[in-house]
Amino acid sequence: MRALPTNSGLMTDPGEFTEDAFLGGQLRLRQPKSGHRAGHDAMLLAAATSARSGDRVVDFGAGVGAAGLAVAKRVAGIELVLVELDPSLADLARANAASNAIAADVIVLDATSAADAFAAVGLAPDSVDVVLMNPPFNDAARHRVSPDKAREIAHVAMPATLESWIHAGRRILKSGGVLTLIWRADGLADVLAALDRGFGSLAILPVHGDAKGPAIRILIRAIKGGKAPAQIHAALMLNDESAVPNKQVQDVLAGKGVLPIAMR
Repeated sequence: MRALPTNSGLMTDPGEFTEDAFLGGQLRLRQPKSGHRAGHDAMLLAAATSARSGDRVVDFGAGVGAAGLAVAKRVAGIELVLVELDPSLADLARANAASNAIAADVIVLDATSAADAFAAVGLAPDSVDVVLMNPPFNDAARHRVSPDKAREIAHVAMPATLESWIHAGRRILKSGGVLTLIWRADGLADVLAALDRGFGSLAILPVHGDAKGPAIRILIRAIKGGKAPAQIHAALMLNDESAVPNKQVQDVLAGKGVLPIAMR
């Protein structure tokens, strides 16, 4: 099957794509076979996102729309905005929203853009209830860069990437608004430093591949202007000591539950 037509962009020819089921088949997404592909990280981010009907919810770096659309499947009545840098992925996100009967405004925009660029597309300061994000998190100095340009952009962080994304989220969030992000576990200090400016009431959920190894991801919920002490939740194990998939995780991936930090 050929790729959807697209405007010129970073991923000028996404090539063949697949149609994949998420949330136990409740959500079906077309995505390129090569490059960055949505998976468990996107579904865990969605399950960690605190949103209510009527909220304006913005997904930064939305890709084909996986995390934001998964939130919309769980919480009816949100106003969903998908922000994606690559026009080709934005085209796919737009088509995925339509095929899943989810209303979404898809915007082609770099999450590191200045305030006036955000305002020009309807994302003015203090106008959003919830921001979720899965920023590029591999350090180019420590990881081999992919020859696939789209994959590189999706995965490799420049030194200021994390701070820039969080700053943009803080700017568009209302006071009391919620930011949820997923990041690599060994970058926890960087996340906390970036959130220290303007966010509080942190809820931190470490994610382990198994019970014997260190955390591989962290999920964090932060409140703009929050004053409550930080909370570290019990670790989430993707697999138990026998390498059997964790039932709680499987239920979340099947769209049958949320993670603790989504509740507030």
